[in-house]
Amino acid sequence: MAEADGNRTRQAEILSLTGFEDRGAHQDPDATAFNVADCPRGYPKGVNETQTSIPQRHDDAVGAVRLTGYAHGGGCACKIPPGELEEAVRGLTGQPGGQVLVGLDSGDDAAAVLVREDLAVLSTADFFTPVVDDAFDWGRIAAANALSDIYAMGGRPIMAINLVGWPRDVLPLELMTEVLRGGLSVASEAGCPVIGGHSIDDPEPKYGMAVTGVAHPDRLLRNDAATPGLPLTLTKPIGVGLLNNRHKQTGEVFAEAVATMTRLNRDAAEDAVAAGVRAATDVTGFGLLGHLYKMCRASGVGAVIDLKSVPLVDGARQALRDGFVSGGTRRNLDWVQPHIGAAAGVTADDLLLLADAQTSGGLLVVGEVPGYPVIGHTVVGEGIEIR
Repeated sequence: MAEADGNRTRQAEILSLTGFEDRGAHQDPDATAFNVADCPRGYPKGVNETQTSIPQRHDDAVGAVRLTGYAHGGGCACKIPPGELEEAVRGLTGQPGGQVLVGLDSGDDAAAVLVREDLAVLSTADFFTPVVDDAFDWGRIAAANALSDIYAMGGRPIMAINLVGWPRDVLPLELMTEVLRGGLSVASEAGCPVIGGHSIDDPEPKYGMAVTGVAHPDRLLRNDAATPGLPLTLTKPIGVGLLNNRHKQTGEVFAEAVATMTRLNRDAAEDAVAAGVRAATDVTGFGLLGHLYKMCRASGVGAVIDLKSVPLVDGARQALRDGFVSGGTRRNLDWVQPHIGAAAGVTADDLLLLADAQTSGGLLVVGEVPGYPVIGHTVVGEGIEIR
């Protein structure tokens, strides 16, 4: 008993020193005792602050555990459906504040607050259940996805904190260390320090980040700033939701899907800002159609999609033909279908592909960004036409 009490005291001390949320001792230290600096196979002390090195992977910690089997959904496909979410937050929009540049009203990717004439601070949070079985890759994907909200606003991430839910009596903490290590590796690539975080004991594993970023207020990318007559550029292929669902059900691993999801949207965002773009969003759980519809609705424009120009991840159409369509994708299509017009030859499968729930997808940019495919254009009016 004395030993257990000593361990709990030690855990509380560790948490108070590393920035993980338990400073007020308002929850059981056992539920947040994952300070990576104290894990036997964890990070060397100081790595969260300096981002100078990433510890080596320990495959014995990964073992044969299939993380996707511990979650009802996977990645951004586990989001609350867009229609339900909008209804839930309907009365929360329009909050006063002269310094709020972007709030809840347009459903943009991150909040933006003006702190001085040449500086806006951006804030976002994103987390989800396992999208792949590999713990390290899940951490990488979740971090890239959280950082993407800052890039989608034309910003630069400057700080992140971890958000973790972990079934500590079911899954080993070594696996959680792998998840955190994966997140740290991508944040390090982005030059964004990871400084502590918050965790809970949770029946389902969940991981993500809350990220703070900065941008010049005159160069913000917004989802309500689209104008008609401009090209639509997409910076990553779609279809990873289908492959993730196939992976969850069969265990097959799709390296290209993982590479796509872990790739930062940093370069695309910088290129978009340099090109003078003013409107953009990232494509995640609501699919290409859902996020395009939200941007068109917020901006008061319509759009045309050239189906043949939309890039796909290898294997996506095969996964579609084989029936690996997630419930989240079907809900996306149900939500946006009343606002879609499809030309002859556009099939129900084509629409499902365009509504596929992405995880850590690319940027959808109103304007041409050199080096990325143009998939359509904006028009006067409303709704989305698919040709």
